[in-house]
Amino acid sequence: MGDGGKGVTNRIDQLRQEILEKTRELVRLREGKKEFQAGSSVVPYAGRVYDEEEVAAGVSSMLDFWLTLGPEGAAMEKELSEFLGVRNCLLVNSGSSANLVAFSALTSYKLKERRILPGDEVITAAAGFPTTVAPIVQNGAVPVFVDVDPLTTNGRADQLEAAYVEGKTKAVFFAHTLGNPFDLAEVKRFCDEKGIWLIEDNCDALGSKYDGKWTGTFGDLSTQSFYPPHHLTMGEGGSVNIVSKAILKTCAESFRDWGRDCWCPSGKDDTCCKRFDWQMGDLPKGYDHKYIYSHLGYNVKPLDPQAAIGRVQLKKLPAFIAARIRNWEFLRRQLVGLEDVIDFMLPTHATAWSPSGFSWVAGKPVVEPSWFGFMMLVKPNARFSRTDLARALDQAKVGNRMLFGGNLVRQPAFVQLRQDSQGKAFRVIGDLSGSDRIMNEAVFVGTYPGLDEEKLSYIASIIRSVAKA
Repeated sequence: MGDGGKGVTNRIDQLRQEILEKTRELVRLREGKKEFQAGSSVVPYAGRVYDEEEVAAGVSSMLDFWLTLGPEGAAMEKELSEFLGVRNCLLVNSGSSANLVAFSALTSYKLKERRILPGDEVITAAAGFPTTVAPIVQNGAVPVFVDVDPLTTNGRADQLEAAYVEGKTKAVFFAHTLGNPFDLAEVKRFCDEKGIWLIEDNCDALGSKYDGKWTGTFGDLSTQSFYPPHHLTMGEGGSVNIVSKAILKTCAESFRDWGRDCWCPSGKDDTCCKRFDWQMGDLPKGYDHKYIYSHLGYNVKPLDPQAAIGRVQLKKLPAFIAARIRNWEFLRRQLVGLEDVIDFMLPTHATAWSPSGFSWVAGKPVVEPSWFGFMMLVKPNARFSRTDLARALDQAKVGNRMLFGGNLVRQPAFVQLRQDSQGKAFRVIGDLSGSDRIMNEAVFVGTYPGLDEEKLSYIASIIRSVAKA
């Protein structure tokens, strides 16, 4: 390159640095500390927490204009897998897509006798977010709903045996609800004993630990969501985590990338060194491997600028986790004395909470949730209802949510599904009384890192005022 070329390159580098510094300055000015006004300032239950570095990373990636998943995506997949300690991570465009791709991967013919076929059964929890269950139905399998423990919000491991049918049950698909790990020791023991798959929906729980180990690393596959309320954000986005089995990466990647058999990254060809030497299906030998499709897949990749933002967020994850734990504890201390009218959420294997910490079931692993929210159950004997509390919080501009879909079998989609299938679309174990209690009594507020003690104290004051009215 001549001197003229070097001059252009230097000018490009200079302009790039100027743009990024101006971007950082803009964000600092725009996002300066805003004064909190109790009663008029909105206190969301969750939201993105970022600074100028995330914006600069996104802008820098946009200046390269790669757009589709590329070098930033590859780097984030590697960094996330290293953080979790799993074999691979595959970025997708949402947590819902992550659940769809993870479950679809288990339907691949490449898994031979272990593949999930239409009509096979999958054990899941009756209360939670519907996209844990939707992929089961969308792939023609049959959800078998076990109840949840209303204090942990997680599927009841003691009902697994009652839900199991030899030769029909192929997997367990549970979520770590609100960041609280489900009983991984018992669920994994059950899956290993029966020789069935375990998928962890880890979308609420990035950074949670069970017996000292990250959730999302116990099953065969796990999933993440990077939607703004979650533990880190790419705007939209998610991940399928392949814990140890290489074949599951092949299957999941195919379903993510149109169903194709080729594993070449975008912009690269012939990484298998036999692009025109394959013979698959009824295609002629030598048909271009980039256009051989082994599955009926999707295109659910995120954009590279999103991954650039996610990489900055991932560096902040330890601080985010610590903040969620700290905020939950602060709220719980603020609400001491309301136990006669409110049942407060407990970690799995915990028996009680006190200002000095949790009490645990003897002999069970310690659980360390990275809390997605602070959930309360308004007791039936209280002078106020869950709706009264939710309405008061809403009027005070405090964000709050029910526990997602509550008892899912009572949702219109599942009522219709049962009618259309004449009761054959899913099975239910027991009376789902815990799920009904969640549906009728549960409400949660935020614990996300954007909340400070001033806002948390305000949240607690609204709850106390309703409880003591």
